[in-house]
Amino acid sequence: MVAYKGGSTGARESSMNITVIVCTYNRCQLLAKTLDSIAAQTVPEPFKWEVLVVDNNSCDRTRELVESFCVKDPARFRLVSEQQQGLSHARNTGIRNARGKILAFTDDDICVESGWLWNLTSSLHSGEWAGAGGLIIPVCLGILPNWLSIDEFRTIGVFAGFDLGAVAGPLTRTPYGGNMAYRRETFEKYGSFRVDLGRTGTNLQSREETEFANRLLAKGEKLRYEPTAVVRHSIPECRMSKSYVLRWYYCNGRSEVVDLGPPTDARKLGGVPLYLFHRLARWTLQWMVSIGAPRRFRCQRNVWYLAGTAWACYWHSRQSCASRRAKRGRR
Repeated sequence: MVAYKGGSTGARESSMNITVIVCTYNRCQLLAKTLDSIAAQTVPEPFKWEVLVVDNNSCDRTRELVESFCVKDPARFRLVSEQQQGLSHARNTGIRNARGKILAFTDDDICVESGWLWNLTSSLHSGEWAGAGGLIIPVCLGILPNWLSIDEFRTIGVFAGFDLGAVAGPLTRTPYGGNMAYRRETFEKYGSFRVDLGRTGTNLQSREETEFANRLLAKGEKLRYEPTAVVRHSIPECRMSKSYVLRWYYCNGRSEVVDLGPPTDARKLGGVPLYLFHRLARWTLQWMVSIGAPRRFRCQRNVWYLAGTAWACYWHSRQSCASRRAKRGRR
């Protein structure tokens, strides 16, 4: 668990009800649309809200852009910097510097729809719910490739689509970072986002928001699904390539092992469970013999996911052996 380091800013500004945290890295053009859509939000009186942008070492015009919003509306917009590269570092900086009692998170390539902020956070003010997640609609900015169906585009994790239907209610799965909100006290009680998870530069490692939400659910906290809190996630053409999707699945396999640890109840070879070799062989064979581009690519995705899982298990085994040798050497 990552310890939460409370900041004096939040304590001084206890009258602030909601802080929207937007972490950004070199996406000033998309960020402008994100901030415009957030600026258009309204919440009922007497609730107060702010927008906190965390710049994670951008070298484009990000700072200039955000400062223009701060000048236009200094009571609403603030900018802070996080020098340690990585999304988890940036989000944790946002948590420390936020003034709100409820912290809403979205990404720098997302446009929020009208009513998003209040629809996402209104149920959290009573204290019954620890957090909430909303609907994420991926929007393809290029041509959908023939190896990907429209249903998969809307649902698979690489494009961060999140749609549990039209009925609000308890969440039994974890929300995605592009559309989630938590009460500040949950971070004070359970810690912040793990910095060994989450994106860093071009590294596609993830699961930091999944791990945090699972931490809350394991303690019996209640999370709510709010389908009327809608955001649209822009998917550029470069992310619609096979190489990007396969790399995401490989990193997702590695991320799961970092988050949950390797399986402990399986026979292993070099730290890798034997059943992973069997599954790799099976999905590789299906990939080779399958007919139809979408079906073949589904098999290929499974191969890359399993390869990432196997590599992470092997690496964990090596690290564990090195740690044991180091302990013996100190005796």
